[in-house]
Amino acid sequence: AGAAGRARVLLAAPIAAEDIEAMFGAQIEERVSAALDPSTGAMRARRVRKLGAIVLSQAPMERMSGAELSEALLGAVKDEGLHLLTWDQPALQLRARVAFMRALEGDVWPDWNDAELSNACEWLASALTHVSSLRDVNVADALLHMLPYEVRKRLDEQAPVRFETPAGSSLAIDYTAEGGPALDVRLQELFGEARHPSIAGGRAPLTLRLLSPAHRPVQTTRDLPGFWRGSYAGVRSEMRGRYPKHPWPEDPLSAPPTRRAKPRGS
Repeated sequence: AGAAGRARVLLAAPIAAEDIEAMFGAQIEERVSAALDPSTGAMRARRVRKLGAIVLSQAPMERMSGAELSEALLGAVKDEGLHLLTWDQPALQLRARVAFMRALEGDVWPDWNDAELSNACEWLASALTHVSSLRDVNVADALLHMLPYEVRKRLDEQAPVRFETPAGSSLAIDYTAEGGPALDVRLQELFGEARHPSIAGGRAPLTLRLLSPAHRPVQTTRDLPGFWRGSYAGVRSEMRGRYPKHPWPEDPLSAPPTRRAKPRGS
């Protein structure tokens, strides 16, 4: 705080609104501001004229046009932040996929940090055309429309949404995981796999969160061949008693991948 924090205004003079208009007209910003009324759930809007942080005038609006509502919703995001939007898994994963590619390839990929998205939230404009609430916005679609076709195509090639296991399952990759992209996969689905699964043309190994047949965590690895050679024997010893209906071969590399239990009588 210091001296500025203890400052007092000792002398002041009034200034007429018309003088402010004459001197600072080019700097005055007029916008529609809206906020959710928690008691009714309705969007309340007002027209605000500001000079910097100084509010010159404001008046409630009874009705808003579609354009005014969109402007109000954009203003709410700028003022209060991205938390007003519904960040579901598709949106979170898309954002993380782009961040992953940016970390690999640099500035050719957009920087979708909170500050950038809040300050340049025109990316939301088209998504607001037919909604009355920010909670109704499909954030993933709005973000995806920012990317040119060729960029989207590369994103799908290098940072795919799903990974197909040797057993034929299509499993979602978790790009929000700490430490990089991760995959939850039942151990038996990787039998016979001698190479560690990767994405981005082999540049990024997936973190494998190996699961039991009951989808419970068994082990995490970024070295599948090393797991087969090493700790698999201990896992097999422990798990074959718990899940006797499922295969636990001594040599996992020579066994076929499977999603099923052992045939009856085997």
